[in-house]
This record gives sequence, structure tokens and C-alpha cells, in this order.
Amino acid sequence: MFKALAIAGLSLSSLVISNAAQANWQLVNDKSQLSFVSIKKDTVAESHHFTNLEGMLSDKGEFSVSIDLTSAETLIPIRNERLTTLLFEAAKFPNAVLTANLTKELSNIKKPGQYVLKGIKAELDFHGNKKPLVIDVLVNSTQNGDLTVSSFTPIIINSDDFGITEGVKQLQKLAGLPSIATAVPVTFAITLKKQ
Repeated sequence: MFKALAIAGLSLSSLVISNAAQANWQLVNDKSQLSFVSIKKDTVAESHHFTNLEGMLSDKGEFSVSIDLTSAETLIPIRNERLTTLLFEAAKFPNAVLTANLTKELSNIKKPGQYVLKGIKAELDFHGNKKPLVIDVLVNSTQNGDLTVSSFTPIIINSDDFGITEGVKQLQKLAGLPSIATAVPVTFAITLKKQ
């Protein structure tokens, strides 16, 4: 869940930056990353990410980012599998999708440069639940019209908001851990290429 939120945050940021040109932009997967931090035993923090993201921003400001929940990478294969099957239930909910309409924000970015955009409104569809989000992003637009978008502040994802707290408890039991945090910080950095 936390990863999904993070990815959603990245996607939203990318949308905001795309105002620089009147064209469509496609997310470049190998130049983009959505990361989240899990916390176990109250004090042990570990960083993870998703390896497969897709997204686009239209010249009308319609933004969408899809996170492949089977692509979670924790560097431990059994943990990747457990996240996919028990927490994300990817067989039933294969993707998390972040959407936003950035028509107003696009009009603010008219030339290459760096911009901080605060209070961007988006919606995250994850594990069969939809939740509105407000995120802050840092956007860079280049001379060729490409965009980079990154989280200006971390996004906190709560398991209760998306109905995955039971999955967290299952992971905790299987791993024999005294605790796993149910709120996770998510960050992102994505690149959008002008088409």
C-alpha cells in the first residue's frame, strides 16, 4: 500500500510539470522510481521500490500513473512474494493508479525552469479503495520539453485507508516480528518525456 501511494505521488507531480509544452508526455520507467520505507520492530527501517511504472500526462492536464504491484522490490525474494500475494493481493488488484487533473497547474509552467507546486489534488485507487490525496512536488522542465517530478515532502500512506491492515498483520505473523508499522512514508522521482 505504501509503495502504491508513493508511486501515486510521483505520478501527480509529473502532471503538474508538463505545462511547458502543448503535447503528451510519457513516463520513462528506467528514469523513474517510487520508493517507500517499511519499519519493523519499532526501530528497523528499510527502503524498497517498485520496478514497473507506467504513466502519461496529456496536453489537457489529464494525468495518470499506474504502479505494477507485482514489481515490488525489497531485495528479499520471499518478502517480495509475500507483499504481492498477502498485502497487495495483486491477483485481484494488480495495479495502484493515481490520477489528477492538472489543467490549472499546467498553465503556470510556461518556460524551462524549476517550480515547487504545493497542494496538488489527486486520487489514489489502491486495493479496491479510492482516496483523495494532497501532495507537494518539485518540477523541472527542460529546454526540450521533458519534465522531471519529485516529491517535495514525503507522502504518508496509512494501511487502514486502503483496507490492507489485515495483510500487514499476516506479514508480521509470518516473519515472527513484534511489529510492522501501518503508516509508511513514500517518495518518488519520475521523468516524463515529451512525445
